[in-house]
Amino acid sequence: MEPRKTPFVGFFEMACGQYCRWLHVLGLLVWSAAAQAIPAGAALEFDSPEREKLYRELLHELRCTVCQNQALVDSNAPLAHDLRRHAYRMVQAGHDRDEIVTFMVDRYGDFVLCRPPFRDDTLLLWFGPLIIFLLGALLVFRVLRMYRPADDEAEIAQTGVTMPRERQQTNREGE
Repeated sequence: MEPRKTPFVGFFEMACGQYCRWLHVLGLLVWSAAAQAIPAGAALEFDSPEREKLYRELLHELRCTVCQNQALVDSNAPLAHDLRRHAYRMVQAGHDRDEIVTFMVDRYGDFVLCRPPFRDDTLLLWFGPLIIFLLGALLVFRVLRMYRPADDEAEIAQTGVTMPRERQQTNREGE
């Protein structure tokens, strides 16, 4: 006579049989994807020193679009690994700098370049931070000027600036 199985044991056998296979497949996929990634400091083989120099220059010239303001050489993001792999394959295939940069810009836009070109459509990239800084400084200046305490009536008469009503009322109550 065979011992009776509890529902938990039956579920465990089913789960282990079905899901363990999927876990093995998933583990193999993750391992194979990690094996294809080219780390930033990996020792790669090049046909000539010129190609290796071109590859190293491209890693400093191209930016990871995930990690803001990080060159490909410094980034550990998965997209940076892919971009390094593309650059390596294109250098090994004999493409020159302009072809590789054009490919990357066509695919990811001007943001992939550490030094984007100075054109009409990239003016915001160049002057955006300056404009935001100046607007913030103007806002701070106006707020500080509006709440500046007036020392005497003569200064108010010269500048024409009056105190806000709340401050005037507090000053009258304090007298």
